[in-house]
Order: sequence, then structure tokens, then C-alpha cells
Amino acid sequence: MGSDSDTALDHSPARDGRSAPPSMEIDFDVPALMRDGTTLRANVYRPSGTGPFPTLLTRTPYGKESLEVATMLDPIKAAREGFMVIVQDTRGRFSSDGEWEPFRFEGVDGFDSVEWAAGLPLSNGKVGLFGESYLGSTQWSAAIEQPPSLKAIAPALTWADPMDGLFARGGAVELGLTIPWTLETGLDSLARSEASAEDTDRLIGAVLDDYDGLAAEGYWELPVATNSILERYRFQELGAIKALGEPGVADWCRVAGRYDRVEVPSLHIAGWYDVFLQGTIDNFLGMVGTGQESRLVVGPWTHGRFADPIGEIAFGARGARYEAPNNRCGDTTDLQLDWFRRHLTEPKETLSLPDTQVRLFVMGRNEWRDLSAWPDTGSQGERWFLHHGGGITTSPPESAEPHSEYVYDPGDPTPTLGGQILLVPAIPGGPVDQGSIEGREDVCVFTTAPLERDIEVTGRVRVVLHAVSSATSTDWVVRLCEVWPDGRAFNVCDGILRVSSGADSLRRREIDLWSTSKVFKAGRRIRVDIASSSFPRWDRNLNTGDQGSSMFVSARQRICHDVDHPSYIELPVTS
Repeated sequence: MGSDSDTALDHSPARDGRSAPPSMEIDFDVPALMRDGTTLRANVYRPSGTGPFPTLLTRTPYGKESLEVATMLDPIKAAREGFMVIVQDTRGRFSSDGEWEPFRFEGVDGFDSVEWAAGLPLSNGKVGLFGESYLGSTQWSAAIEQPPSLKAIAPALTWADPMDGLFARGGAVELGLTIPWTLETGLDSLARSEASAEDTDRLIGAVLDDYDGLAAEGYWELPVATNSILERYRFQELGAIKALGEPGVADWCRVAGRYDRVEVPSLHIAGWYDVFLQGTIDNFLGMVGTGQESRLVVGPWTHGRFADPIGEIAFGARGARYEAPNNRCGDTTDLQLDWFRRHLTEPKETLSLPDTQVRLFVMGRNEWRDLSAWPDTGSQGERWFLHHGGGITTSPPESAEPHSEYVYDPGDPTPTLGGQILLVPAIPGGPVDQGSIEGREDVCVFTTAPLERDIEVTGRVRVVLHAVSSATSTDWVVRLCEVWPDGRAFNVCDGILRVSSGADSLRRREIDLWSTSKVFKAGRRIRVDIASSSFPRWDRNLNTGDQGSSMFVSARQRICHDVDHPSYIELPVTS
């Protein structure tokens, strides 16, 4: 399992000899007036002294006092190292005025907030944006609006296209993410309401009960578009359900296709088991295409777990995001601060930033590697073919092999078990032994012989299936795993494809498993699991062609792997 040490290696907050200011000050609820007259409020952390100071801003819907901000970039540490740091509540959230509607106003409010921050008395007039997930999206929305004082961004764990990881993926709804997120953010809406204290307490209790019951009850409600929990509270929903009827909602937080409007350098931070992994990589590639300076860091992290254990595997102290050095700058906070020093100070300070564009953690080998570009130029696509009887080889089928099949019942869907997910705490993400679902009759399992040598897979993974269903609409879910000598099979990456119509015709289907960097060790085996659901991560395909109904039918699923209809996984193998 690799190192299971949780020892944190200490290092100076000023690794290149800078002396940190001896003290700092915090101003609470500092008002910022938006162009429409709405007042947003922020906490401002600033070094003691006369300045001027390079200025960092993050904008959050989760509360500016939330401890989550410190896990992205500690404002106290940053202030002690000479930055003025601003943490602002977004419109309609916590201490900020206005009406809350996810994503809708983040562009114009982001522009106005950057210019407001640049004009504060102790600012040097140069602003950098930081934060992850929704806070990463607020960076992109502001940067697309091109505020003159914005000089650099550092979006982490953030999507590119909301229809590929945030609202949906492969055509299926990201149900597991959208409902708990909506309930969590809805609690502040209750606190801001004019209801009596007794009614507010009652409603908060009801929300918490529904949240705790999602895995057993709430996720199962049909139809998805009119989930009774969301209807009951009328909270502002993340957007996945709204986008089913209003496709334009996705434009409010779409980055893909807009990179040419972003005219500042960008530092991208991703996790191999993060729900927005591929989006972060795609954003990096999009910015590389503009010619702006861009960097990418990918660790072995989930969306909320950044140190051992990740899922059920320990990757060692080097894999930690914070407190242990994972680059020559220090940890990831140190890297971000050096990034901002590079772009917000004049003259630029002497920095220890890596020379290469990409730094990634190679799982299995459990070490960091610097690359000049992504994808790795040393990787070559290799096709590993699925065979009758559950084998996988690099040799294509040479005869009319019988097909594999199973029955998919939406009333008893294959459950989600680990992976690149962000669900309720009862369903954690990361690498988890898949044994409990691989024995189900609705899962087809294909496995190689024990590997004779280490095989490194670094890059984007895809699967091609020649498949047919008895239903007109169905889903195909594919998962890549590593099987250990003791029989445990840990998931590496996966993907889904929803076939909305024509599923009952035998056709070539391609499933995107996103990207990874993983060494499959000699003596272990490569495995591919195929099912038709991963619930409640993705909504169940009802097999009827009508996802707006509560009716469903079972479907018989067939996977072909003969000479005329080969099915295979394409692995980017590094030589």
C-alpha cells in the first residue's frame, strides 16, 4: 500500500530567506459597492506596516469565516509573508447583500471586486485571485470580464465545461453532487429568512434529516427533475436540475471556449480523484493555447482529502498537499505564494518556481515528476482488448468470440464505490476496493494475467465498446482498476456514456475515463469493470427513453468482443 506515515515535514514559511512581518491586522465586514448598488462584504487580512502590498482575493458562497478557505491558501500565513488577503462573501451569501443565484452574477461582481480590492489604501494595485471549486469558478468568471487590475489567477479543482463533471457527465446528471450541495448552501438561506426562530430551527432540523437520509432515500426519488426534497425547500439549486430545462444556465459558469478572453497567467491545481480533474487539465491546456504563462500541478487528492489516507490507500507524506514539501518551493501554499510574487510584485522577487509547466504525482511509484508539457510526450496509446471469459490481452480477437452480457435493473442499480466523486460523507471518494460490487450479476469484469513488468499509464484513458441493449436508451459505465496480489481491486478512473436513443442497435460506443498517472506494478493485474450505473453519483437511466418519468424497465446488456466488433481499453503507456 506504500508508505502509511503521516509525519508532516516542517519547513520555514520564508524558504528563500525573506523575513515575515512580525504582526498582522484583520478588518471585518469591509464593504464593497457593486455597479448595481449592491454591497458585498469581506474580511481583509493585512500585514502591519505602510505597504503597499500585493493583493490576493477570493470570493466564496460558503462564508468568509469558513475554515475551508485556509485549506486553499491560509490568509494568515499569506499576510505574514507580505500579502494583503481579501476573503469576500459572494452576492446574497452570509454578510453580503443581494439575491443569491449560483454563478449568475460572478462575472460582473468579480470584475467590480477586483477593481475595488486594487483601490484599497494599502494595495499595490495588482490583484491575484485564488480558491478552488466554486471559488475557482469565480476566478474564471472575473478573468473572462478582464478587470484591468487582475494580474494572475490560481484556480484549483475547477471544471471547464459544467456539462462534463459539474452538472452532468457523459449525458448523465451529477445527481450525487447537486442535491447535497443544494441542501448545504440552503442552510444560509434559512438563516437569512424572515421566519421566526422556532420555524427556522424546525426547518434546519428537517434539512439536516433529509441530508443524512440522502443515501437511503432522497437520492432514489423519481423523477429526478422534480425531486421532492428540492421542491420542498425551494433552495437555489446548484444548476444540474435547472439545466435540464434551461440549457443556457450552463453558460453562467462555462470556461471552455472562452480562454482567449483570459489575459493573465494561470496556475492550475488538480487531484487525480477529484470530481473536476479533467476540467482543470482542460483549462490548463486551453490557457497554454493562448500563449499565457500556465502551470499545472496534479496530486493524488480527492475534492476534499489532501493527505493520507486517500480513500483506502496511503500515498506517503510526499503526496500531501500541505505541510510536507511537494516541490522545491515548499508545499502547495508556498507554490501559490511564489506564483503570486512572480506576477504581483515589481520588481519581481527572486523565486524558486520550477522551470517546467507540469508537475504531477505518479501514483504507484508515489513520487512527483516534472514534465515540459501535457500530455506526456513519452506516452503512447496501447489497445488492451477484452475477451470472452473475462480476459484482457494486447492481442485483438481472432475469431467469433461469444459476447458477454448482464441485466441492468434501475430498481437495483450498481452502487457508487469511491472514485472521482463529491457525494455525502457516507459515500467517500478516492481509491476503494471494488470487491463488493464486482461480485454483482450486473457487472462484467475483465482482467489481465499478472503483469511481468511495471506499466506506467500517464495520460487520458478511453474505452471503446461494441455494445447493444434490449432498451432504446441505457448507460454504459466503465472503470479501470488495479488488482493487488491479495485480490483487492482499487479503482483508478472511470466514466459514463448515456445513449439516449438507439441503444438497441449494435454500435461502437466510446467512453471517456478522463486522465491519470498510475504505475501498475509487476505481479499485479489490470482490470476493467463494466456496468450500466454508478448510483447515486449519476442518475439512473430508466431504460425507457423518458427520464422525466418514474417508470423504468430492466434491460439486457450485451458487450461484443469478436473479430468484427472488438472492445478495448486504450491506455497511454509511458516508455
